[in-house]
Amino acid sequence: MSEDTIRLVTIGRILSRRWRLLAVLAVVGALVGYGASVVFPPRYTASASVLLPGQWEERELLTQVDIATSSSVVDRAAAKLGWKGVSGTELRDRVSAEAADGNIIKISGTADTPKRAQQLSDRMAQQFVKFAAQIAGGSTDPDAATGTEALRQKVVETNRRITDLANAADPGQTVESVQTRTALEKLRTSLQEAITKLDQVDPATDKANMVVMGPAARPTGEAPPTRMQLIVAGALLFFLLAVIGHLAAARVNRRLRTEPEIAAALGSALLGTVDVPGERPAHRPEDRGQRARIRRVLGVDIRWDLPTPQTSGDEAGRQIRYRRVCARLRDQLPSPRRLLVLVPDGDEIARRAAGQLAAEAKSDPQLRVVEVSVDRPIVPDRETESGALVVLSAGSWTAGELAGIAEACADAKHEVVGIVLAGTVRVRSTRSASHPRDAATPALAVGGDAMGGSR
Repeated sequence: MSEDTIRLVTIGRILSRRWRLLAVLAVVGALVGYGASVVFPPRYTASASVLLPGQWEERELLTQVDIATSSSVVDRAAAKLGWKGVSGTELRDRVSAEAADGNIIKISGTADTPKRAQQLSDRMAQQFVKFAAQIAGGSTDPDAATGTEALRQKVVETNRRITDLANAADPGQTVESVQTRTALEKLRTSLQEAITKLDQVDPATDKANMVVMGPAARPTGEAPPTRMQLIVAGALLFFLLAVIGHLAAARVNRRLRTEPEIAAALGSALLGTVDVPGERPAHRPEDRGQRARIRRVLGVDIRWDLPTPQTSGDEAGRQIRYRRVCARLRDQLPSPRRLLVLVPDGDEIARRAAGQLAAEAKSDPQLRVVEVSVDRPIVPDRETESGALVVLSAGSWTAGELAGIAEACADAKHEVVGIVLAGTVRVRSTRSASHPRDAATPALAVGGDAMGGSR
């Protein structure tokens, strides 16, 4: 798996063989998402729109967006709201603004209740309009914002006074009265021209007359992420992390799978491969603890990264493989033919294959089955055996573990005469699989008085 590309069939094996674990982790993720929704209370968002009359360039709209969420506007809105314990600094993280189509600035406010969210967005829109008008008027002082309007009122009063003076002048056609009325009309014209020029140079006449397009609508639903979204996100996150964890573990897996690698690690030649009917491993005495029961319930006691077993022809075909291995041993070993069959502790497939091999060999060659720990392998000292035969399943052990077994054989003066690989196959019917299991029982009894490996 460490050199293979990740394919859909790999994902399929994870889903089919680890569905219980994935389901439990998804439920745990959903509970974590629910807990997050309790820790972080629901939020509500309301939005108010401000219309900007006139012609605006895109960069000018972006500037107004920044002004709408500036500290000056937020601080003024916080002062108008008067919420206890809520300052402008805290409100700055709850407000946002964006430029919409049609010269519209959309200001949004988020709060813990729909009413507060509506109030926040309305106050932000109002304070933004006031602050923008002050900037357009050339000052941020509230008293200076009305200076232009006051000047216009003074001009209107002056025009009225000029009219009164013109009416009070001598209505006759004397030279003095005509000159007086002419001077008053020139003064009126000059004032009107001055106001016109003031309007032309005043930017507030075109762009400062912003309008709040009504109050913000009170929100009826929570703002994302909602409680349901957090629950679904938690379940999906834990599910994906579990799948990614399986794939990462498979990528860094250093267990040997190919025949040349296994033969090189043990320093011997491969004598053949045998098949074992696939079935759920039997519960051994050391697997009856609480942890083992949990592993069985979650389905993690079965390897997921092994390929799906192929369908076997029949029992006779499987027995032929065992006979061929026994024949090779007879040709290779001198008489009397006695061998020590080593099975890595925990390799259930190899243990069943060794039992079937011993049953098929009977007494020629005479096989003694011994389970050896891969952590601290200890092999019985050599007595009358001609060597050691290692039976194991592919993809279960690393090169270091197999090298340890080879070193233990060398310490016990045993030569590794061969290797037998065992694999699982699917049987066509339960009847064909029952005979090998029955035949494996006396085979284990052959090695029952032998020394086993200890951890």
